[in-house]
Amino acid sequence: MDITTAFELVLLPAGALAVAAVARWRGWPAPLLLVLAGLAASLITSRFSGAPEYRLDPEVVLLVFLPPLLYSAALDSSYQRLRAVRRPVGLLSVGLVLFTAAAVALVAHAMIPGLPLAAAFALGAIVAPPDAVAAVAVARRLGLPRKVITILVGESLFNDATALTAYRVAVAATVGVVVTPLGAAGEFIYAAGCGVVIGLALAYLTGRLFGILRDPLITNALGLLVPFVAYLGAEAVHASGVIAVVVMGLVLGHRMDRTTYGARLVSHSVWKMLDFVLEIVVFLLIGLQLPLILQGLSGRNPWHVAGYAAAVFAVVVLTRLVWTFPSTYLPGMLFRKIREREERPPVKYAVVVGWAGMRGVVSLAAAFALPADFPAREMVLFLTFVVVIGTLLVQGLSFPMLIRKLGVTSEQEVYKDNLTEAAAQQAAASAALARLEELTSEGVLETQSDVVERLRVQAERRAMGAWERLGGGVGPEGEETPSTLYRRLRREMLDAEREVLVRMRDERRIDDEVLRRVTRELDYEEATLARD
Repeated sequence: MDITTAFELVLLPAGALAVAAVARWRGWPAPLLLVLAGLAASLITSRFSGAPEYRLDPEVVLLVFLPPLLYSAALDSSYQRLRAVRRPVGLLSVGLVLFTAAAVALVAHAMIPGLPLAAAFALGAIVAPPDAVAAVAVARRLGLPRKVITILVGESLFNDATALTAYRVAVAATVGVVVTPLGAAGEFIYAAGCGVVIGLALAYLTGRLFGILRDPLITNALGLLVPFVAYLGAEAVHASGVIAVVVMGLVLGHRMDRTTYGARLVSHSVWKMLDFVLEIVVFLLIGLQLPLILQGLSGRNPWHVAGYAAAVFAVVVLTRLVWTFPSTYLPGMLFRKIREREERPPVKYAVVVGWAGMRGVVSLAAAFALPADFPAREMVLFLTFVVVIGTLLVQGLSFPMLIRKLGVTSEQEVYKDNLTEAAAQQAAASAALARLEELTSEGVLETQSDVVERLRVQAERRAMGAWERLGGGVGPEGEETPSTLYRRLRREMLDAEREVLVRMRDERRIDDEVLRRVTRELDYEEATLARD
């Protein structure tokens, strides 16, 4: 490795970290600031000969960045909430992607001379899938309702699979492979079905290992490895690596309570840090691609190119809005069971979802992965770049203002969460006290009675504190010392509390987010007991 490469490996993450630190300090959306910083840096460095070029390697994005980001998002998602919104997520992640790809293909084929229809459809598949990282970051910071955030996250988890499958079919058709609609549908079903099977199988095996392993470091080292195993394993048999990773992450996230408290605490910190680093580097890389993309457009009429870019960008934005409203309200109007089962979403929810169409690095990686002899490859690259940058800046910058203007908040959900958390804490405390009575039913020594009383008071205090938020040794005779007895009994009580909380989650009496929040408190306490 030469000194220049080593310098770039340090400079790029360090620059991204510096920009992200400024964004967090000022309360600005980090993805947007990183893209702007990348654009500014690319424009400045392009004026100096010998300046380094940060070329986006599609294999690095699809094999190194994508699996861990998808896996982490799936781990942090709620399987039950996704099931509840599976219809809107399916309509967005499959229906909208194909609708956008077809609309872009027709417009691009009609406007751009010499662009075959199959190549235009490849362009449509490239720019079709939104990346919800920027949108969800803003949505959580501004307190959007959980259902809207779940829809956006679910869409981003599955839409890459649809887009990349359509992309492969379109590229194959462009280079001369005969593709029929039935064959394309069969390829999609095979890719999705095999991806689900591989994800479930690996989730089962990994979950068994997680249940056996007691060392948090070993458990989380394995956790860092499994998304790459799932992605590469699925891609090796021409299945969807994206779906395999997402399914595995959802299942393991749902069963995270079966791992040790240490594994859960370390996992939370590890994935939070890894997400942060990968995302800031990715968004900075997007902005740095401008000089490389502009090099391929020399000799073209800039006004024509600008017109093509404006038209494709407009189609991408408008198709999402056109699709979102009918897909939100038509099913309820056409089917009585849907009307009876689901509440009619407010119009402002549909507006927010329709405007949250920011594109990301997967689109650019797919464009860079096009064969060198692909028709109008440089034009496809430029149009993709314009769509990515345009949606990040235009929609990304206006997204917070739109949310505030519409007054979309989650205040009622916060109150409901606090209420259900208090009820869950009360039920968990009752189970813990019952377990304590069972363990001490045969009596304890007089010197140990204060330990039992402290445990009882602590359990009651935990339950009362939740409601208020709405407004190793032996003694000289071989007996357990008070501290040893306290730790043993408290661990048993914590286990009883977790069992109740998980059962309440499985019965849909509390949300996954509430379960994680309460369980993390229990894990911290158990970690303190282990330290003592």
